[in-house]
Amino acid sequence: MKKIVTVLGARPQFIKAAVLSRVIKAHNTIEEVIVHTGQHFDTNMSEVFFDEMMIPIPTYNLDINRMSHGAMTGKMIVEIEKILNIEKPDALVVYGDTNSTIAGALAAKKMQIKVVHIEAGLRSFNMKMPEEINRILTDRISDLLSCPTQTAMNNLKQEGFDSLPVLIENHGDIMKDAVTYYSKLSAKKSSIIKDQKLESNRFVLATIHRQENTDDLKKLTAIFAALEEIHKTQPVILPIHPRTKAILKKWSIQPKVTIIDPVGYYSMLELLKNCSMVITDSGGLQKEAFFNSKHCIIVRDETEWTELVNHGFAKVVGSNTKTILETFQFYKESKIDFSTELYGNNIGENIYQSIYQLIH
Repeated sequence: MKKIVTVLGARPQFIKAAVLSRVIKAHNTIEEVIVHTGQHFDTNMSEVFFDEMMIPIPTYNLDINRMSHGAMTGKMIVEIEKILNIEKPDALVVYGDTNSTIAGALAAKKMQIKVVHIEAGLRSFNMKMPEEINRILTDRISDLLSCPTQTAMNNLKQEGFDSLPVLIENHGDIMKDAVTYYSKLSAKKSSIIKDQKLESNRFVLATIHRQENTDDLKKLTAIFAALEEIHKTQPVILPIHPRTKAILKKWSIQPKVTIIDPVGYYSMLELLKNCSMVITDSGGLQKEAFFNSKHCIIVRDETEWTELVNHGFAKVVGSNTKTILETFQFYKESKIDFSTELYGNNIGENIYQSIYQLIH
């Protein structure tokens, strides 16, 4: 039986990878070995997390975290190389744009092992982002590029990938499969709407965690000024990221919004399904808002998911208080059809078929 090693480093990557793992298990033609680098140290990622989310428990856990980018990536390469020497896989699979992603790809490529990059071709065109560097380099050394959108395909074409010895496929966005699957279970698994005494379609879901916002006091205060103003008319629910929590404490900022502890994926889905709108600087949440037919206000200066903006489902507003409030008011009164197909169907199966062809 052919074998793949999947390298993961963050909670969202595990949720996406679970889609492909279910397909692999159903076909029973490829053995999958999962490596957790431990990059995003998360005390909630215990056995309970894997059990509740029906995600395979990793074969290897490297526990590499809380280090500089260079030290972390270097140590990951060393440890992943050891695993590849033991497992001798036919291919290595990585997701997205974390340090775990580039470390896995580099370790495999230097050992002449084929590399599969899922969520390939995404670009923010902001080279100050560590994620942008990771995704560009991973794309360049991969053997199979699984793109989530036509925009991602176009990005690779513009960068000359058509002339490289690499297979490029538009499989669709694997997160769509994950949201579809877990949304059927979330109401039974989470009571957050009841616990927080929230009314459906009468609150705003917000998340703020990117360093470009948290580490810039002017941007941070401007964003929270808008959230506080919105909170006067609709409750703003903010699951607080540890980085954001620390920064707010450092500057003695106490925003007049409803701040709650970080939530699990089922609770986040329930918040998404029941909110009226999303305000975020997260990448993944922009798409999940769309999958749940919610407008998204993106408090960043760019987005990798440009098709959401082009179709009017989301807007990039930066950190300008006035623009955030104007966009909120516009979307409050907006009626738009969310049935537009942007991210494909049966994505996990599509990716599996391409991996099967690559290693057989």
